[in-house]
Formats: sequence, structure tokens, C-alpha cells
Amino acid sequence: MHADDMPAVLRIQAACYTAIVPESRQSLEAKLRAAPDTCLVAAAPNDAIPDDIAGYLVAMPWRRGAPPELDAPDCRLPQQPDCLYLHDLAVAPAARGSGAAGALVAAFMQRLHAYGLAHASLIAIQASQPFWQRHGFRIVALDAARQAGLAAYGEDIAYMEYAALPAVP
Repeated sequence: MHADDMPAVLRIQAACYTAIVPESRQSLEAKLRAAPDTCLVAAAPNDAIPDDIAGYLVAMPWRRGAPPELDAPDCRLPQQPDCLYLHDLAVAPAARGSGAAGALVAAFMQRLHAYGLAHASLIAIQASQPFWQRHGFRIVALDAARQAGLAAYGEDIAYMEYAALPAVP
């Protein structure tokens, strides 16, 4: 993803997120600046999609069990990340069924392994838990305070993790 992709990213985000207020351009740009190697776009499969972008994925090295604040105006990566946090994945409605989501998840997994991190994490929203479970993510319970801190992510959410490597004792 590049800064000039942001208009397409914002259009896709607005079309896909109906249960929450979409993140601001400032917040998405802060994440892109903080982690440019893990913010990705998928090329559109046909001319029916504006800007030739079928979907996008925003991810950054982070800490397990402590998801970032939604729509934060800045993004400071932790000094010692222990997971790759998948913050956002969206595919344009016209590109659904094109394989864009799978390609973005595969690219995310490649980045996870390249970073040598043992885990990935995300917050599944808008009833997307089954999609993420098909990709190997499992629901993980958070303590009450952290779970309450996820209220901005909407209802019917789940914090999920993926174990990429065996835990080191």
C-alpha cells in the first residue's frame, strides 16, 4: 500500500463497514507510515473496480492480547512486538469472490513468517469469525478490562489469534 492508494482504501472501507464508524484517513495513514511493509493492497481483477484496487489489508507488529485503539490518530509500534496484528481487511463489493481476500491473507501470512513472529492476532467484527477460523485463527478470551476496551469495535466481536510457530518454553 502507498499513500496514493488511500482514496481507494477509504472508499472500500466505507462500503464494507456498516456496523462501526470507519476509521479516519489520519488513522489509516498513521498505520501505513508505522508499518509500510505490512499494509497491502490487492490488484483488481477487472475494470469494474475504481483505482485498480480490489481490497486492502492493514497490519502491524504488535503485542498479543492488547489490540490497538480503533481510529487512533497516531501509531507507535511496540519496541518488542510478539505478534503481527491484522487490523483491517476489506474487499470491494465488486471484487468479492475474486480471490482478493485469500491473496491478502496469504501475503499477510508470508509477512508473519518473514518477521519471525510466533503469533498473529486480530479482532473479528461484523460476524467475520467463521472466515478467520477457516484461516486458522481461534477465539481467545481477554480479561474483562481489555474486553471492555474493545467496545469501539462494535457488537459481535471476538479477539482471535493464530499460532504460526510453536511456543518456546
